[in-house]
Amino acid sequence: MALLHRAELTPGKLDLLAPWLPARPWYRGPAEPRLVKVSAFRFDDPAGAVGVETLLVRAEEGGPVFQAPVTYRDAPLAGAEAWLLGTMEHSILGTRWVYDAAGDPVYAAALAAAILTGGTEAREEVSVDGVLQPRTPAMSVRGTGTAGAAVPPVTAVTAVVEADPTVITTDGLELTLVRVLDGGPRAEGAALLWGEQALALVRDM
Repeated sequence: MALLHRAELTPGKLDLLAPWLPARPWYRGPAEPRLVKVSAFRFDDPAGAVGVETLLVRAEEGGPVFQAPVTYRDAPLAGAEAWLLGTMEHSILGTRWVYDAAGDPVYAAALAAAILTGGTEAREEVSVDGVLQPRTPAMSVRGTGTAGAAVPPVTAVTAVVEADPTVITTDGLELTLVRVLDGGPRAEGAALLWGEQALALVRDM
């Protein structure tokens, strides 16, 4: 379950992404984009410490949809300075360090588990005056694996090749993250799907 709060964020999520996105080698669009959120989904951190959210954004009308997963932490992630988008002030949780999730092992572990075990996006609940209220996720994703399948432990990201797809090497497996979504057919092999669009795959090491 992803526990959310009705809160003010300063700066907002798109405000952090707007200067970061044009510097990516896989980006194409205006140099100073005015981003529009297309959709989003979340994964659970089993430890309940890290927020894991995937944002789908568009930089211009009619332009491609970009996949930008991020993680939210209550303290800096050691050794991950290259993946830091910036900090935001959360009106309830305080300062949050926001990272490109490609460099965060919590994201890699959650993504691998969803793909290999046939998992889905996290169930969402919003805390309103201390009362939890269910919220329907904005989009649905599914892994092509099998419930109960073995998932290699992931505790560290050892390398990232920042391209499209982005290749994430961990101490347990390799993942590829599709950055530019074109609505193409589902990929062969173990993948995370949004409809027929492959969002990410597990690579053999």
